Amino acid sequence: MSEANKHLLLGHSPDPDDAFMFYGLARNKLDTGGWTFEHVLQDIQTLNERALRGELHITAISIHAYPHVADKYALTSCGSSMGDGYGPIIVAKEPMEVEELVGKTVAVPGLMTTAFLTLNLLLGKDRFEHRVVMFDEILDRVAAGEVDAGLVIHEGQLTYQNQGLVKIIDLGEWWHEQTQLPLPLGGNCIRRDLGPVAMAEVTAILKRSIEYSLAHRTEAVNYALDFARDMGQDLADEFVGMYVNEWTVDYGEVGRRAVRLLLSRATEARLLPAVGEIDFVG
Repeated sequence: MSEANKHLLLGHSPDPDDAFMFYGLARNKLDTGGWTFEHVLQDIQTLNERALRGELHITAISIHAYPHVADKYALTSCGSSMGDGYGPIIVAKEPMEVEELVGKTVAVPGLMTTAFLTLNLLLGKDRFEHRVVMFDEILDRVAAGEVDAGLVIHEGQLTYQNQGLVKIIDLGEWWHEQTQLPLPLGGNCIRRDLGPVAMAEVTAILKRSIEYSLAHRTEAVNYALDFARDMGQDLADEFVGMYVNEWTVDYGEVGRRAVRLLLSRATEARLLPAVGEIDFVG
């Protein structure tokens, strides 16, 4: 394979867990066997949309989006973000029961996010109004009273109380109660047209980057702090620990089962097309 063909576009979110995950690659800590990586930092909704067009060789993706891009991409066995009894949360200015969200306007971080999919599984399709807002602006919109509630992802799950907001429900906790499984929020996927040999080689490099960060946690967290909004080192470390862990090194059988169950339930609820057999490279 030519040198030009070994230069890959790697898309991920500008948040501390993804930054932590790819620290080894971003700071040239690994032997990549001639593969080079250009990091493309964009919010997850934008990355989902780019995946629909097949624009990036490797990209973070919402599990919600995977059925729409499975013809172009396969999931890598590493790089997942799993909420094991925790996940995206719904916040509001005042306490309310979950049932009171029906008919309310909820700020959401994107229509292809797994958070939005899970909210639809919770409340039912078309039973609430939604307004798409950049994920890092949702808390402000709720605090300002522009929407009734907000669907919060990333570090806002730990900082929402700073704006006087209250948690209505944790969707990862709800999913675990329903299934006894972690909630598979996001993963990495790799373009099929690279071919099986290259896909396996690159996936192994991604896994080594995750393992390097976990083995050099302090320096990797310090690097991730540059991507942490309104978070000190302790909070950033806590957030990273929530979403970069053994599930991220490999889904394992439980993680794979969680992905299949989430997508099958979404298909049954007519929220997603059937995806068929799911590939996990590596």
